[in-house]
This record gives sequence, structure tokens and C-alpha cells, in this order.
Amino acid sequence: MAVALVPAQACFPRIFSFGDSLTDTGNYRFVFVNDTRETALRPPYGQTFFHRATGRFSNGRLIIDFIADALGLPFVRPYWKGKKAKDFALGANFAVGGAMALSPDFFRERGVPMGDRVHLDLEMKWFRDLLQLLCPGGFPELCLLNRLLGSNERMPLLGWGNRGNDYNIHLLTGVPFEKIRSFPPSVVAKISSTITVRIHFPMKDRDGRPGVEWERIKILLNKGIRPISQKSPNTPLFYNCQIHIAK
Repeated sequence: MAVALVPAQACFPRIFSFGDSLTDTGNYRFVFVNDTRETALRPPYGQTFFHRATGRFSNGRLIIDFIADALGLPFVRPYWKGKKAKDFALGANFAVGGAMALSPDFFRERGVPMGDRVHLDLEMKWFRDLLQLLCPGGFPELCLLNRLLGSNERMPLLGWGNRGNDYNIHLLTGVPFEKIRSFPPSVVAKISSTITVRIHFPMKDRDGRPGVEWERIKILLNKGIRPISQKSPNTPLFYNCQIHIAK
């Protein structure tokens, strides 16, 4: 992913980000309040920058933190940490560690055991709820767009994190590869029907192996994304993707 380094005043006034542990700036601890086993909620996580565990799945900052810093914005506030509209004046983060694109019901209906997890539809529901908070009325999306995207105001930056959990969770739990291989079209359809993205997947892991057929996934994503990009060519979005291949 490439980020253009330009003066902050020429960029974006706020960031709305979605995704999983690669983008989560602290929602996990609020969503799963009874999870005492998650190591990201205690040291040594966070020790190199914040000097305390913040709920980030990192010993320091995440890519979204560096993006915000480069744009001259504060770190993106976790959605579940704010209460009032003014808390989200500069954006919000909806990502949650372990989140997926598809809902747990999708996998259960296909005979794949799956506990409760945050998924794309749920994150988008939180986003719509926030729009209602930011701009009350019968048309919150339109009202927000009118306010944020007006002729005299810069557009917000919409960030989209990795959705590898739709595959790697099942790889690690022994789900047959052929069954996992059937998931990408549904993942692509879910993402492309929800938000416009620009995507680049690594084709192989660092040992030269194809992993979970990332080339095939890239082709499917490009096919699903192209018509959306053509409809909204000026929408500023980015897709943050990091692939970890399980050995």
C-alpha cells in the first residue's frame, strides 16, 4: 500500500476505518469485555510506544496510526470508546480483532463451526448508528455527506483493513482446504457490495508458496470491484492488506 505524503491541509479532515486486528485501535476490549485470555489486552503489547496495552494487536502502533499521523490527525478513536458526537469530530475506528467479512451464520449454514464474531455487516451498522449520532434526522447518510463532503470541505478518508480471518481461522482449525476454497467469491461479493476498495494482494508467501490461492482471490476481487470503482471514481478509499500464511 502506498500513501502519498502531502501537506496535511491538502488531505483529509477525518478518518473512518474498518477491519480486524490489523486496524483495531481498541474496540476489542469493549466488545469482548469478558475475554480475560486475550494477550493483546495486557503487556508486553503496547510497550514500545504507548507503554501500556491499548487493545491494539501490536507492541506499538498500527499502520492506521501512522496514516493518521502523516495526515496531521490524532490516532483514530475506537467507536466503542466514544459517547458523544464531538468525540468523533475527526473520525472513528470500527475495526475489531478477529473480525470477518462474512457473518458467522454464513459458515454455520455450510457446516463450519463458528462462534460469535464481529463481521462486516455489524461494523457497517455501527457506522450507520454513528451517522445518526452525528447528524440526526431521517436521512443520516445524506445529511452527513452534505456536511462532510460539501463544496467547501475536504472529503474524509475511508480505510479498509484486511479480511484474512475468513480464511486463516478455518485453516488453523482444520477445515478442509476445498471447503475454504469455496469462500472467496462470497467474501468478494460482500466487500464489493459494501464499500469501494483499491486492492493488491501478494501472490505468494515469503517462501514462494501460493498460500490460499491469493492470485485467484485477487482476480475475483478485481472483477467485483471494477464496476463499483467506475461508479465512484472520486471516492477516497484505501485497502490495508497484510497476508500471514500459516505453516
